[in-house]
Amino acid sequence: MGNTPLLLETIFQSMTNALLVLDEEFNIVYVNEAALNVFETGLSQIQEKTFDEFFLQEHLDLRRFERAFSKGEEFSEAELQLCFKDGRCILVDLQANIFRVEQKEYLLLEIMPVDKQRKISQETQQYAQQVAARELIRGLAHEIKNPLGGIRGAAQLLNRQLPTREQQEFTQMIMEQADRLRGLVDRLLGPNTLPQKGYCNLHEVIEKVRSVIAADQSYSIRVIRDYDPSIPDVYADPDMLQQALLNIVRNASQALKDAHIEKPTIRLKTRIERSSVINGKRHALCALISVIDNGPGIPRELRDTLFYPMVTSKKNGSGLGLSIAQTLTDHHDGKIDLESFPGYTEFTIYIPITKKDANNE
Repeated sequence: MGNTPLLLETIFQSMTNALLVLDEEFNIVYVNEAALNVFETGLSQIQEKTFDEFFLQEHLDLRRFERAFSKGEEFSEAELQLCFKDGRCILVDLQANIFRVEQKEYLLLEIMPVDKQRKISQETQQYAQQVAARELIRGLAHEIKNPLGGIRGAAQLLNRQLPTREQQEFTQMIMEQADRLRGLVDRLLGPNTLPQKGYCNLHEVIEKVRSVIAADQSYSIRVIRDYDPSIPDVYADPDMLQQALLNIVRNASQALKDAHIEKPTIRLKTRIERSSVINGKRHALCALISVIDNGPGIPRELRDTLFYPMVTSKKNGSGLGLSIAQTLTDHHDGKIDLESFPGYTEFTIYIPITKKDANNE
């Protein structure tokens, strides 16, 4: 078996999963070709560097790696989000195992990028759950509105027959609360008008939102433009897109304000993505609008239900802003994607790009 090392090297290099070997100081002592692809770098750039140099520190829990060496605690984690210092994030399954060579311990990391098809399946399932939740709320809202109208009408008739102003104050309070509840129900139902679509420039829409944030003198936020000027006009309702984007940007602004971030920043980014799958349908070309902030991040327990009505992480939030943004995006056959961890939150609106002769509405 004299050629065993060569055979193992051939096997490791042919594997589709990324393999890295770390020593006790987290130095990278071995990588295969798949690992170089994940890190998007060459062998010379990764040699003699530590594993944690490539990732955002607040997102990588190095204590598990330390326990693996000190206590022999091997571990695995499913759907771990690894975020590189260049802002790139990938979703992976991670397996860590300890082994010993010549009285020295090493940690073997196997990194398996989450299959894109699995992510698409998860998004489709979440979208179906969101639609079901919205339909349930829509049905309940209509059931509430009917008797609410009767209550207000009865209070109004009674108000006319009461002889004193003191007695009328009670019926007036009933009418005011009925109007408040009706307003809440209308907001729960979301936008009820059809989109007025036409070809529009996305950056003009974004600039209007940017000007609203810039005009807010109560809290100074640095807004960075990161636009792709090659994006063609999209077939959309510019007012609806502006409202959806404004809801997301306002949420980001409020999160930065509540967390008292020292240098609050919002980045408005546009890109093009090819071959995107949205709610089970593949689109050849999509325009992406991203809102990125350096706030505290979205709590993990809220991420699956964040776009449901009445779900919020803010103390005084209504929980309707993102739900409305999702509904407005649905009107354009698009979707909203989320990546978040402490210090980084990115909401991305996907809008399919269609050829002008494909729309005859």
